Amino acid sequence: MNRRRFAAALAGTVALGGAVLAPSAHATGAGTQNATAACTEDVGSVTAAGAHTGATVTAGTPPTTSAPGSTAGVFKPGQVRLSTTFVSEPSTGGVDRSGYVVEGDGLYYRFYNFNEGGDAHVRIGGGWSSYTSLEAAEYAEAPGSTTYYHHFAYGLRSDGTLLRWNLTGSAWRSAGSANGFASVKSMALISKTRTYDTFLANTRGGALYTIRIPITSPMKPIVKQVRTKTWQGFETLIAERCGKYGTLLLGIDKDTRTANLYAVGHANGTATVINGLGKVANGTYADPVYFRWSVVAPGDQLNGD
Repeated sequence: MNRRRFAAALAGTVALGGAVLAPSAHATGAGTQNATAACTEDVGSVTAAGAHTGATVTAGTPPTTSAPGSTAGVFKPGQVRLSTTFVSEPSTGGVDRSGYVVEGDGLYYRFYNFNEGGDAHVRIGGGWSSYTSLEAAEYAEAPGSTTYYHHFAYGLRSDGTLLRWNLTGSAWRSAGSANGFASVKSMALISKTRTYDTFLANTRGGALYTIRIPITSPMKPIVKQVRTKTWQGFETLIAERCGKYGTLLLGIDKDTRTANLYAVGHANGTATVINGLGKVANGTYADPVYFRWSVVAPGDQLNGD
């Protein structure tokens, strides 16, 4: 998908004046890491004032984070409740950034490149006040490829219904739903493949599960327990590829404003290897919304399941 043309088709671009401080660590290509390098993930947030931030969390002893960069004025203060992964794509005069957010009852597409005057903030639809989680999964194997390509969005409603949409152009088309997820507290996308997407989810009771969702219709998720307890403290999970088949998992505890980092092996039910790397030493996680920064598909490969 050409995000610049997509944004222009939805709302046009509007010239903005004034200098903007760009985040210092947006989507550095963690998906290309190998097992011999220190794995990293690019973590973003929406602040209470409506700024976008970006920082790189690095696996180490203990894990550390870079100083966050910040872009002011991306959203109105206090509006954003949920965010998908945001894509960061270099342009001739800056960086194009795009993703979806929920503000109150509305779903919005957000595109901006303030250096070039790009600014699109477009309402997609309403009825989102009951949703507790939102993510988009765009899978491609080669630039411009349509042979193996899908672009789905997933939303978890407070009644425990997990819904899927097929993102085609500017339209969100229903692509199925499934019940039984009322206990889920947060979800992180860990796999995008030709045939399925997979989330890692923690529950309010402390369990940890994988939710594999085949791209076929009707939508029939395959749920496997990974752990039975101790995971209830995290309000947000953010995952990035680490090595060929592993995952770097950040768990954010909003009550203590801290985050713990984990190295997770390839998903295999209760046999999945999870190594706790410890608390991120120099990070404070006080913002209301957190998300992952990614590169453009097909560079963004997640193979955790």
